[in-house]
Amino acid sequence: MSLEAIKTISEAEEKAKKLKADAAADAKKAVRDAESQGLAEIEAAVKKADDELKELLRKADEKAAEDAEKLSGETETKKAVMRARAEKMLDKAASLVVERIVTG
Repeated sequence: MSLEAIKTISEAEEKAKKLKADAAADAKKAVRDAESQGLAEIEAAVKKADDELKELLRKADEKAAEDAEKLSGETETKKAVMRARAEKMLDKAASLVVERIVTG
């Protein structure tokens, strides 16, 4: 084999090693970039879910407060009706007692 052929083969082998090393480096960089992008997307999804949860909790608290206020108003109305009935019955009972004492 001639010296020139050996030199050409050696250069081709060196070029192949360099290409292989460059390809490996590019692959590692692509993996790092993909992992970094994936982590960023996961963080964004977690933040979005957290924001949505906070908004749902805020709305639930607001609705609960509205419901409690409505229930409180209804309870006050029922209480006033019951008090009026009780006072009316008390007046009737007092009249009945007085009537029985006077006639009895």
